[in-house]
Amino acid sequence: MTRVISYNVNGVRAALNKDLDQWMKVSKPDVLCLQEIKANEDQIDLKRFHDLGYSCFWYSAQKKGYSGTAILTKEKPNHVEYGMGNSLYDDEGRVIRADYDDFSVMSVYMPSGSSGDLRQEFKIQFLKDFYDYVIQLKKEFPKLLIVGDFNICHHAIDIHNPLRNKNTSGFLPEEREWLTEFIDLGFIDTFRNFNEEPHHYTWWSYRAGARAKNLGWRIDYQMATQELKSHLKRADILSKAVHSDHCPILLDLEF
Repeated sequence: MTRVISYNVNGVRAALNKDLDQWMKVSKPDVLCLQEIKANEDQIDLKRFHDLGYSCFWYSAQKKGYSGTAILTKEKPNHVEYGMGNSLYDDEGRVIRADYDDFSVMSVYMPSGSSGDLRQEFKIQFLKDFYDYVIQLKKEFPKLLIVGDFNICHHAIDIHNPLRNKNTSGFLPEEREWLTEFIDLGFIDTFRNFNEEPHHYTWWSYRAGARAKNLGWRIDYQMATQELKSHLKRADILSKAVHSDHCPILLDLEF
């Protein structure tokens, strides 16, 4: 069994201060994909991960304390690809991929548009470019798992107040339509493959006690190509982990 966990940690140093490594001991990911690491490699206490048997691959943003992705892995990958060949996004450390014998896994941190029009435009451009990039990538890596923070809720079931948020970045019609088109490329939303119940979220605002009331958004995904469907064994949202305003999401695969 191979366990992949994706986690927007909202700062890996802050998460380590809340004993992220001890949580890893218990949750036992074979591959841990991180987003929004907000640190350079030389700012992180790597020994705490190495002592647990992980090789670490960090892809930090040029801007300090911002964005960035990482893959921590028990098995050494055959290859690690940093970025998607576009400096607009690669300078922000948005995408990192590890290739193994059985499959490839990508950790992606899609832009947020919530800070204003400029970043929303940047987000929409990213979505278009990422879509085109993935079309080509799937040809080379048919068993592809794309995990991370998409910063988009797909359906009304994925957000606590769909009517009030219908004009909010992250739940705009064009973003939701993009996610439908992305899945139509041949992807499976692995959590929904196993669970069609409401009230399952992966991010909560820090305001107004949203997490305690479970007023959340499901914006983190593990998207598997159809070629991986027979290998999917379990998907879960680990909402009890509280190192971040997001929680981790889990996928077990069998090869």
